[in-house]
Amino acid sequence: MSIRVGIVGISGFGGGEALRLIASHPSFELVYAAGESSAGGRLVDRFPGVPARLAGLVIEKWDPATLPKLDLLFASLPTGASAEALARVPKDVKIVDIGGDHRYVDGWAYGLADIWPAEIEGQTRVANPGCFPAATLTALAPLLADKLIEPGNIVIDVKTGISGAGRGGDSKFGYAESNENLVPYGLLRHTHMPEIASTIERLSGGSAAGLVFTPHLVPMTRGILATIYCRGHATTDQCLDAARRFYAGRSFVRVTDKPPQTKWATGSNLAFVSYAADPERNLVIALGVVDNLGKGAAGQAMQNANLICGLPETAGLDGAPVWP
Repeated sequence: MSIRVGIVGISGFGGGEALRLIASHPSFELVYAAGESSAGGRLVDRFPGVPARLAGLVIEKWDPATLPKLDLLFASLPTGASAEALARVPKDVKIVDIGGDHRYVDGWAYGLADIWPAEIEGQTRVANPGCFPAATLTALAPLLADKLIEPGNIVIDVKTGISGAGRGGDSKFGYAESNENLVPYGLLRHTHMPEIASTIERLSGGSAAGLVFTPHLVPMTRGILATIYCRGHATTDQCLDAARRFYAGRSFVRVTDKPPQTKWATGSNLAFVSYAADPERNLVIALGVVDNLGKGAAGQAMQNANLICGLPETAGLDGAPVWP
């Protein structure tokens, strides 16, 4: 079965990662690529290592009115740039929005694929979670579902690689500014806060009013490590057991006894979670690791696409992480 696929935002890091995954997907055929700065060029001009069968595909200027016949469209556009245009895509074209415009929007399924796969299957409009929610919520979900932590007392400290800012990021994400540097940003009002809070409340049935979330930019290309401080009287073994039960049979979440590292997930759709707890101090530490371009963007988008297209969830995503 060949499924005709397009990518909007092909020039960015998320779009480029989607291209890499589609190129080796057993059922997806890339027939359309769109961008702004790269429009008019060929894929091989932007991605010299692209497979020969895709090299001559011309990058179009993005316009929903000129879409060819597609079954599925991946949209990897900056937040604020996709809502109006995607509303004009024909209803018979399935969409996975990797950007931020449709998370918790009516008519769009929230694509946290490892937690709610049944709610994604058969949908035609899926909003991919943000990269930070992918790491934090995957670690928190088992604890919230089992009532092992208080939903209103969660502090999230996240370190992320520079590619999370996207290829269009401003000058503060350049090499000279980022190398040998550690930068906190988005304090108290990061764009992913509402998404994280809404999902915590949905999983727990309680309020996330006390949520604190602080991301930090670190001088590496890819990867996210979330260290999450929670209130609860569970033991480490109880937390690990809850996660192993919650993710039993799930292909992409690995529960590990030792603290995970970002390189474990590089180039993959894997998420690693672990826990450390001290019940006497009413303290639980949850750890989550993903590749911000993999599970945090294009990898999870591909997993969501498989779910809505009725394909095996792991199709095109079986590759091992890159090491070292």
